[in-house]
Amino acid sequence: MRTGARPLILALALLLGCNGSRDQLLADLQSPRPEVRALAVKKLAGQGNPDDLVLFTRAAKDFAAIVRAEAAVALGESQDARVVDLLGELLEDQDEEVQGRAAMALSKVNNEKAKAYLTLQYGRRGRATRQVIVQALKNANVPGAMAEVVAAEARSQWDRNQLALTEGALPERVGAAEELGKSGRPDAVNRLLPLVRDSQVILAAAAVRGLGDAGDKRAVSPIALLLEENFPELRESAIHALMKLQDPVATQRLQLVAVEKSAVSPLAIDAIVSFPRTPQTDASLCAIVMEGAPAEALVAGRSMRTRGGCSVDTIGERLARPATAASGLQAVEGLGPAALPLLGKVVPWLSHSDATLRLLAVEAVAEVGDASVVPALQKLYEQEVKGLEALRADWVTQALPEKFGVGFDPSTMPPTPSTPGLKDERPSRHADLLGRVKELNAARVRESGRDVVRHRVPTELYDDVAPERLVPLATLLRALGALKAPGALELLTGYTQDSSAALRVAALVGLARLGPEGVNVAKAGLVEPDRDLQKALAQVLAEAGEAGQAALIEMLPKMGSEKLLVLDALTRAGAVPGSASTQLQAVVREGGPEAALAAALLGRIQAKDAVPTLVKALDEPNSVARRDVLLALGSIGDAQAADAVAKDLFHDLPEIRAAAASSLRKLGSAAHADQLEALKADYFRTVREAAGAAPASASTASEGAP
Repeated sequence: MRTGARPLILALALLLGCNGSRDQLLADLQSPRPEVRALAVKKLAGQGNPDDLVLFTRAAKDFAAIVRAEAAVALGESQDARVVDLLGELLEDQDEEVQGRAAMALSKVNNEKAKAYLTLQYGRRGRATRQVIVQALKNANVPGAMAEVVAAEARSQWDRNQLALTEGALPERVGAAEELGKSGRPDAVNRLLPLVRDSQVILAAAAVRGLGDAGDKRAVSPIALLLEENFPELRESAIHALMKLQDPVATQRLQLVAVEKSAVSPLAIDAIVSFPRTPQTDASLCAIVMEGAPAEALVAGRSMRTRGGCSVDTIGERLARPATAASGLQAVEGLGPAALPLLGKVVPWLSHSDATLRLLAVEAVAEVGDASVVPALQKLYEQEVKGLEALRADWVTQALPEKFGVGFDPSTMPPTPSTPGLKDERPSRHADLLGRVKELNAARVRESGRDVVRHRVPTELYDDVAPERLVPLATLLRALGALKAPGALELLTGYTQDSSAALRVAALVGLARLGPEGVNVAKAGLVEPDRDLQKALAQVLAEAGEAGQAALIEMLPKMGSEKLLVLDALTRAGAVPGSASTQLQAVVREGGPEAALAAALLGRIQAKDAVPTLVKALDEPNSVARRDVLLALGSIGDAQAADAVAKDLFHDLPEIRAAAASSLRKLGSAAHADQLEALKADYFRTVREAAGAAPASASTASEGAP
């Protein structure tokens, strides 16, 4: 009897064990620990019991993302058509992991409604989920999965923006006008052109900005006419749009704006300079050199230095008369070495009785760069110093004290008389706290390898010389440095410790132009607390050739937030030493806005050793430097970065998709050809063209539609 009962007992034990295990899982669903609930959902899903669907439905509403993610998987494994709507909700979950699990679950249900959810949500989700959605559609055997969702997103955006432009409130119409223009479709241009004359200026300006983004040359003439309007916002939008459209046809109208000396005149000059070079653009720039405000004339003149300069006869005629000499001297300053034939007509103005004309003449000869005028400048310098000698004499010959005298230190003050016998420890505690904070900050700076910025202590209680009175002396110091005058190194070095910020800036700028020896002295000014000084010095060092650029790179690790000034100066100068890769990579690793400029410079020098650093920077999802990192990887051209770059073809921001597509085409990775082909149907013109599509302006209206 015992022998015959053994199999029955074993079967009952197994049955009770299984029920006990299931009962435990059902109990775990009520656990306060999310990971326990998630594991219970996973194990129950593995049992394949149809009656558990209601449990998974309840788990899909759990407050913990880990539980909702497992519930999405379990619902998908059921392949029950009734769960499609619930999975569609999970596809909109705030957690990306849940979104991805829901997308893959919908692919297992694999009906038309599930595919519709996946297609709809592609345009609403972030990069990671968009990538999973495409993979889910592929798993569901949808042909051309990425092309289909990209085209669907484009149609949705087009319809939404058309509706907002037609029926929306004013703010919605403004946004829609700009977004329609970004599509670059010929139909968008047709809809926006009539709006440039709309009575609501804000809408007209938005239409103009949209036409600039559309890139269709048909908009050039209507936009150029708006330069005659009186509304600053409309004129500014028109100039920015013309700059994007890059058609020199608008040059003449932009020239009129440039010489009117208004707030938008600098923008007009920037637009003309950005245009492809033509005889018309050269003539307009030369006219601005003669007729524009000083700042605008200088910009126009500098741009003409590499274009052969302007007519010296016209400028010479102006230099011959005191009434027009100022504009002639400004023209010479802007043209610099290109105006060397006019030097003989400029030198007499160095001794003119008018201080303004003398100052303009000093600046002009300094830019021309001929050392023959150095004796005249040295004479002017001596006269200027002599005239300031009495005014700049120190009232107090001894250095001012930098510490409290005995009995005057607040931290050692005795208790106040109002509280006899009670010791007030607040001043000493306050001083100790500040002291500890300063020590900690100094230690942190030393550990980072940066120089401690020391604020300059005033040497006088009061200065008799107004800052504007020192402008002539500062101009002469810069000129002596620019012309590499004999003894300039010692002279300018002495002024680097002057109490006047204007003279210190002038001395440091002059030193930066003296060559390697001067650069070695001037670079210390990059850790001065004065931001204007840092900016001016960084720009001059960047333009001073290899020595100045090497000094900027050398000082980069020793600087804090000032790095942005240095990197911006190197970017504007268009040059950076090839040996700068290590320092620039360190900036990229630190992140922040500086990383964007550093990445662009790494791409410019094609630093192949920087590829791992740049690829790792793409792991930071919220990096402000993402676009620049992608473009840098494309410029470097290392095919090993292709897979990392390709992930951003799914990014929700069009400028990131465009950068990724542009870089991937340069990297030449055939593995991602289908994804690039799909982006040729993207809503945004910049993305389509980066992916290799023909410009919309070269297509018919029907061909322009995605």
